[in-house]
Amino acid sequence: MLSLYIQNHDNHIIKSDLEDLFEHRYEIRSHARRLESGTHTLQKAGLVEYSEGDGQAETDAWKITNVAKARFLVEIDTSTSMNEDKNLKQADSITPKQLFFSPVVSKQIHQLESLLNKERFATVQENLSKHGMRRGFACIFYGAPGTGKTESALQIARITGRALMIVDVPNLRSKWVGDTEKNTKAIFEKYRNYCKQSDLAPILLFNEADAILCKRKEGAENSVDKMENAMQNIILQEMETLDGIMIATTNLTGNLDTAFERRFLYKIEFPKPSPNESQHIWHNMLPEISEHEAYDLAKQYSFSGGQIENIARKQVVNAVLSGEDRVSMESVQEACKTELFNNSNTRRIGFY
Repeated sequence: MLSLYIQNHDNHIIKSDLEDLFEHRYEIRSHARRLESGTHTLQKAGLVEYSEGDGQAETDAWKITNVAKARFLVEIDTSTSMNEDKNLKQADSITPKQLFFSPVVSKQIHQLESLLNKERFATVQENLSKHGMRRGFACIFYGAPGTGKTESALQIARITGRALMIVDVPNLRSKWVGDTEKNTKAIFEKYRNYCKQSDLAPILLFNEADAILCKRKEGAENSVDKMENAMQNIILQEMETLDGIMIATTNLTGNLDTAFERRFLYKIEFPKPSPNESQHIWHNMLPEISEHEAYDLAKQYSFSGGQIENIARKQVVNAVLSGEDRVSMESVQEACKTELFNNSNTRRIGFY
C-alpha cells in the first residue's frame, strides 16, 4: 500500500490491488473480508482506514492513514509525487509536432487553445458560474483512427502549459464485482487532487474511449452489461460536477450515447486529410521527397496522418539498414502497398 502511494500517488486501494500481493485467491478474499469489516490488523494499528467518497466512508476501499505516513514516510518527500506520476504527462515533456488540418478543424483547435489559456479559462469559468452553469469544460475529438485526435490533445496541453492525466481506459474494468465502479470513481478523485495541488488545472484525457461512450444497454440483465452501464453512469455524474478540463477521443461516428453528447461542450470532428493536406503531411514526414512526389502520393492514396507517419518511420528504418541517405520513391510505394493490406478504402477514386 505504501508502494502504491509513493510510486503512483495512489491512496485509493481496492480489492484488485491486492491481487499482486498473494499467490492464492483465498488469501485475497481473507484480507479483503477483514478490511471490509474493519477488523484487519492494519486497521487496528491505525495504519489503514476506509477511503472516502462524497464525504462518506467506503468499506470496500482503503487508504494509508496520516499515522502510517508519519511513521514510515518521514524521510520521503511526497510533495513532488504529482510531477513523478507515470500517468501524468507534464507539458514540458511533450515534443512539439506540426499538424496539418483543414481550415475548419484548425480554427476549432486554435479556439480551444485560446480558451484554455490560464487567464482566459479562469474568466470563462467565472462567467459560467455567474450564469448558474457547469464550470467543467468537456470536449470530444472524434473521427477515423490516425487523424490526429490524440496528438492534438497532447499539443493543446503543451501549448497551454497544462499537465495531461491520461486514463488507461481498459484498466478501469475489473473482474471483481464493484471494483470497476471504484476504479472509475478513483480516476476523478485523483484528478480533483491534482487540481488542488496545481495552480493550473491539468487536462483529464480519456484516450480511445469508444467502449465507455457508446450507447448504454437498455434493460441490462447480465453482469457485464450492468457493470458497463454503472461505469458510464458514474462518468456522466462526474462530468456534471467537473471543475476542470476533460478531453475524450473516440473513433465512434454514430454510436455515441446521447447523454454523453449533451455533456460535451466542444465537439471536433477529425476527418481524413484532403489531398492538399495529405501532400503537406507527406512532405513534412519525408522532407527528402519533392513536393511533386508528395502530391502524387496524396492523389494516389487516401491515408490518414497516422498511416503516413508509419510509412515514413519505415523509410527511416530502411535507410539505417541499407546505409542509404536518399529515400527512394520505389521504397515508399512498396511501403504504401504494405499499408494498404486489408484496407481497400485507402486508395483514392476519381480525379484531383
